[in-house]
Order: sequence, then C-alpha cells, then structure tokens
Amino acid sequence: MISAADAPRNARSPRKALAGALALGVHVLFVLLLIFGVSWQTRRPAPVMVDLWQALPEPSAQPPARPQPLPPPKAPEPVKAAPPPPQPVEKEPSPPEAPDIALEKRKAEADRLKKLQAAKAAEEKAKAEEKAKAEEKAKAEAARKEREKQAAEQKRQALLRQMEAEDMKQQLAADTAANEARMTSLSEARAAASKRQAEVASVVGRYRDQISAKVRGNTRLPDDLKGNPQVRCLVKLLPTGEVVSVRVTQSSGNPAYDEAVVRALEKSSPLPLPADRDARAAFVPELSFVHRPKE
Repeated sequence: MISAADAPRNARSPRKALAGALALGVHVLFVLLLIFGVSWQTRRPAPVMVDLWQALPEPSAQPPARPQPLPPPKAPEPVKAAPPPPQPVEKEPSPPEAPDIALEKRKAEADRLKKLQAAKAAEEKAKAEEKAKAEEKAKAEAARKEREKQAAEQKRQALLRQMEAEDMKQQLAADTAANEARMTSLSEARAAASKRQAEVASVVGRYRDQISAKVRGNTRLPDDLKGNPQVRCLVKLLPTGEVVSVRVTQSSGNPAYDEAVVRALEKSSPLPLPADRDARAAFVPELSFVHRPKE
C-alpha cells in the first residue's frame, strides 16, 4: 500500500519525465536545424577569370593612399537561440568559359570599341567639315555683301558726281543767262543814259541859246567896240531863274563891254530855265555864261 506521504512524490515523477522528454526534443530539433543550415549555405567555388595584357599599365602618378586604420573589433554578440530564417536555394553557377572564348570576346569588345572610336572620329570629322563649309559659306556671303555694298557705294558716288555735274551745268547756264541779262540791262542802261544825256544836252543847248538871245537883246554895246571880244561871267541863279549875282571870271579886255554884259544879265532876270531836273542842273545854282557880241 502507498502511504499518504508517498502519494505526492509518485505524482511528481511523470511530470519530471515529461519535462525532460520535451527538453531533449527541443535540443535535438535545434541540432538538426544547425546541421541543415550549415549544409544548405555551403557554396561551390566561383570560376576564376584571367585577363591577358600585352603590356603592363603605366603606374599612376598619384601616391598610393594610406591604409585606413581598422576599427577596433566589436565584442561578439551572444548567439540567440531562435532558429535562422530559411535561405533561398541558389542556382548552380555556370561552368567557366574556355580561354579561347574569353579571348574572342575580348577581341570582339576591342573591335567594337575601335568601331565606336572610328565612328566617333568620322562624326567629328564630318562635323568639322560641315563647320568649315558653313564658315566658308559665311565668308563668301560676307564677301558678296561687301562687293554689293561697294558697288552700291560706287553707283551712289557716280550718281552724286553726275548730279553735281548737272548742277554745275545748270548753275553755269544760269550764271551765263544772268550775265547776259546783266550785260543786256547794262547795255540798255548805257543806251538809255546816252540817250538821256543826249536829250539833256539838247535841252541845255537849246536853253543856253535862249539865254544868250535874251542877254544879247538887253546888251548895250559901247561905240568904240572893235572885233568880237569874249567875256565869261559866273551867274548865280535861283531855281526860278532869277539872277542873284553876276561876276566876271574872264574879261574881254574892254571894261565897258564887260560892264554892259553884266548889266544885260541882271536885266534879263529871270532867265529861261528848262523844266527837266537834269537839264536844269546845268544852270542852277551857278551858270558859266560866255558872251560874244557877234554870235
């Protein structure tokens, strides 16, 4: 028989056995997961590619960079007991290519680069030729415009010279016509003046004869007068013809005759004068009177 004191002890034994079985199962599962994870992450080595060079590249002129100091190692983190997540299955890498295939690829790449460089050079050359043609065309256009400008300027200068020549001709013709008109006018003026002088001289001569006849009619000649003596007197007259004074400027040698002529002039006042102003100017204000008894 089981006593009352052994009853709790017997009840605890199945529980401990169950807990130990569970703990053992968890450890076994953890070990399996570790083994599976390590085997699943195992990779095959990648193929090695080798580049063939005809010559070694020139060393860089820049000094090599100083290596940076490594950071201090971190303290290892404690491993967690949680299982790692499942990793995707990697594809198997392709087998390494043969050296001939790699060399052909490099040659093809070099040919492609050469073709690209040649195409680029041809494109640059075409652009340069096009630019040169455009510059040549621009120079030709500028030269053409300059020639047209010079031709237009020459034409304008020729037109200006022609206009100046025509203006000079017109001015010369106008000057000639003006000179001819002036000469004609001068000739007409001279002719008119000559005609006027002739008319005035005729009037003066006519009135001189009238004055001489009037004075001769009033002259009482002396009895002893011989020959045809001449006496000249200066007579001052008013515009009305009245005698202001008489003075003998050239005596005849016979005082009685001179005195008779002076009295005759005073007695003949007023003397006949022409109405024409120019003709009257020959008598007024002084008249040079010449008298001969027999004329």
